[in-house]
Amino acid sequence: MGHNVYIYIMIMAVITYAIRTLPLTLIRKPIKNQFFQSFLYYVPYVTLAVMTFPAIIDATQTPVAGAAALIVGIIVAWRGTGLFQVSASCCAVVFFIELFF
Repeated sequence: MGHNVYIYIMIMAVITYAIRTLPLTLIRKPIKNQFFQSFLYYVPYVTLAVMTFPAIIDATQTPVAGAAALIVGIIVAWRGTGLFQVSASCCAVVFFIELFF
């Protein structure tokens, strides 16, 4: 049983290494396809969003407070305020919703 774990870890390491090194070795020319360029441009943002949004909802005692803080944070950020104001407003929303509900 324990021996299989090491095989699984080695397979995962080889696959992870291959995914990261194959594009560097196979693609030598600049990418000119506009669709593929825009796809690669947005991959980090999508990855961050996929990891962050569930954590926002699950970090509070009630999912409603997390969702409300997310909505308020988007609105406050959209108006051009700084990161501190956005995070303070989100914290205030979560505090008051969890305090009264």
